[in-house]
Amino acid sequence: MTSQDGTVRIAGTRVSLETVVFAFDSGATAEEIVQQYPTLDLAAVYAVIAYVLDHRSEVDQYVAGRRDEARAVRHRIEAQMPARGLRERLLARRRAAGNE
Repeated sequence: MTSQDGTVRIAGTRVSLETVVFAFDSGATAEEIVQQYPTLDLAAVYAVIAYVLDHRSEVDQYVAGRRDEARAVRHRIEAQMPARGLRERLLARRRAAGNE
């Protein structure tokens, strides 16, 4: 199932395809993936793994695209809210509120 933002999710769950692919590529068995994501059932995970193995090139392209999108979002967020000095700003805010 593909959501409005283009994310492929395992039907009936909020678990993304890339989540299962990453777990599988990291060496997790189907059973371990189900233990880690209890909304998945074993048959669905085996079906996803079979699909990935049969369509590896397309899946890798999809995952790479999602990774690129995530990287772009992270860069936009970091540009809007730079982390430099964040700790100091938070500590100053805490001191100003009298929480330290």
